[in-house]
Amino acid sequence: MQYVVHEDPVGRAEQNYIAQADLAPFGLDGQIEQLWLRPEADGTYTVACIPFMTHGLALGDRVRLSPAARVVAVARRSGHRVLRTLLSPSADAERLGRSIDLIKTSIRESGLLSEWHGERFVAVDVPPGTDMNPLFALLQREVDEAGAFWEWADTTPFPTTRD
Repeated sequence: MQYVVHEDPVGRAEQNYIAQADLAPFGLDGQIEQLWLRPEADGTYTVACIPFMTHGLALGDRVRLSPAARVVAVARRSGHRVLRTLLSPSADAERLGRSIDLIKTSIRESGLLSEWHGERFVAVDVPPGTDMNPLFALLQREVDEAGAFWEWADTTPFPTTRD
């Protein structure tokens, strides 16, 4: 089993809970994402990280867990979206470094939260009503010039399963 972990979740707090999301429904057999959650009084949990690989979940969504601590259902959506970007590997370390710096600066200037998985993969939290034009322009240039890839992480809904 391979685990996708969040080293610096945006919602880290003393009372966080870590649960798992099976990534097999998203074509990643044998992989599990460890999600940081905040327990709520009604027995649900609020997602306290920006999911890297789990489709259909976003920061602030409320989820239900199985007895085995697996995320099995979305109880309430937050309205946030996740924009994921993968930068292509490059023999030109200076070019890759510039791309990373430009993306980090654009995210910060847009007032958005993000989490990085390694140096080439970033998940960006997009609250409702956010103007994404500056970041989109930068990402499109990275796609055109450096073969980067981006996607909305909610194009596939989170499957409701029994565990």
